[in-house]
Amino acid sequence: MGGLSIWHWLVVLLVVVLIFGTKKLRNMGSDLGGAVKGFKDGMREGGEAPQAAESAKVAAQPLPDDKETIDVQAKQKN
Repeated sequence: MGGLSIWHWLVVLLVVVLIFGTKKLRNMGSDLGGAVKGFKDGMREGGEAPQAAESAKVAAQPLPDDKETIDVQAKQKN
């Protein structure tokens, strides 16, 4: 009592296939896979975007004249 055997899962799978049909289940599976892939791509791009924006800011700053000195403090990201 409490655990489901392989036969219970096969019966559940058969009932789900009979209710929804194989085509609808296939479409739901591909939609779910596309959503997961899109989420992973978004997470990967989300981590790279701030670095590209920072390098663009540094490149857009004008170069100082020989008479000017700019003091900056560098901080390391964690």
